[in-house]
Amino acid sequence: MFNKLKKMFKKDDAIIRSNRWIFGTMLFFGLVGLTASFILALDELEVIQNPHAVLSCSINIVLNCSTVMQTWQAHVFGFPNMYIGLMAFPVIITVALLGLSGAKLPKWFYVAANIGYLLEITFAYWLFFNSLYAIQVLCPYCLLVTLSSTFLFETISRYNVRENTFGFKGLTKKRIQSFYSKGYDKLVLASWIVVLLLLVYIKFGKALFAA
Repeated sequence: MFNKLKKMFKKDDAIIRSNRWIFGTMLFFGLVGLTASFILALDELEVIQNPHAVLSCSINIVLNCSTVMQTWQAHVFGFPNMYIGLMAFPVIITVALLGLSGAKLPKWFYVAANIGYLLEITFAYWLFFNSLYAIQVLCPYCLLVTLSSTFLFETISRYNVRENTFGFKGLTKKRIQSFYSKGYDKLVLASWIVVLLLLVYIKFGKALFAA
């Protein structure tokens, strides 16, 4: 009986540690994304008042927020994209704080959150590849939002797989949970970031570091 109790407490400790990593990472990148969106919103106002303004993130011809802001891709829904971040990231931060507090929310909420994070990362990468290959100019703060979206999708997916929120059964459940429990998802995440860095370097090369 003692061994069963000991095992139960160890399991709880493992879940608490897992939640701290998941929701702590979610909180951090939610704050990063919100900060980047806020700075972009301020810069957008500056560009509206002065189209020739030199912004803090206008580093060179490749890394230049001002150039990206004046493209149609920066106003897909008729208003500046960063306003979406100003609305979405506070919600994400709230989810992270609830998770860190140990609050138990219904499964439908986490399913909706996963879908929401998926839509966010899809839009972020659509903008990223447009910047990389169509506009051919990168916005540093937009890159921070893309990076944040990547980690946010990873965290919510890891939580939902651990809790089996989507109700996988049998061998499918076992394989998916094993993939995450062994940390393969983190390896995929790290590899993906390296691939993105390589794509950027292949596209722009030394121009990235030009004054």
